Amino acid sequence: MTAPNDGGVPVPVTPAGATSGAPAEYPPASPAGRGMFGNQGSGDVSGFGGLVRRRQTIEDAPRPYGSYFDEVRDALEEAYPAFGDAIEKVVVDRGELTLHIRPERIAEVCQVMRDDMALRFELCSSVSGVDYLGADARRLHVVYQLTSMTYRRTVRLEAAVSVEEPHLPSVTSIYPTADWQEREAYDMFGIVFDGHPNLTRILMPDDWEGHPQRKDYPLGGVPVEYKGAAIPPPDRRRSYQ
Repeated sequence: MTAPNDGGVPVPVTPAGATSGAPAEYPPASPAGRGMFGNQGSGDVSGFGGLVRRRQTIEDAPRPYGSYFDEVRDALEEAYPAFGDAIEKVVVDRGELTLHIRPERIAEVCQVMRDDMALRFELCSSVSGVDYLGADARRLHVVYQLTSMTYRRTVRLEAAVSVEEPHLPSVTSIYPTADWQEREAYDMFGIVFDGHPNLTRILMPDDWEGHPQRKDYPLGGVPVEYKGAAIPPPDRRRSYQ
């Protein structure tokens, strides 16, 4: 790009946004909360380097919840004597019901959710991990999506563990669909499901160090050759401009 000088002769001008002050190069405000994956420097080429996320406080929802949510909560409380000890909070947000469960109680709650005639959540369609780095001392959360095909209802269970003690019971004996999903959460997040019949890595090699979807995991990678061009790993690419 050029701009005219006083004599009318174009002179070089540095394009705006092409310097080291580009948003992707700003250091994060905290390990998580600015940029993506806690990245620093020029490794973030996703376009979200300047993203600042507002942290939301998750609190108990007031009753009545609406929809079928009150009925589900009351049925679980009636069927499960340890309800007061096991349920940390009940959250209703964006038309969805989430029960936050103490990790050591998750298998017991799943058993009741499946077997009680007033609940009948027969299907566990998903078990996934989430890393709330910098936002929660128990930063590793496990999320269970349950579906009642009898009553055509859905509910989410969520249990939180720390990096130092990432253990909670496996639910594979209750929901066989959780088998490979728990393996993936173990592989990617390092969450250990006690009692799983064969908790092994399924995506990374057996001797791989670390868990790639944790937000403090390095952004680096392996260079890839594609049609004669070498594609460097993310942390060696230019800044997103």
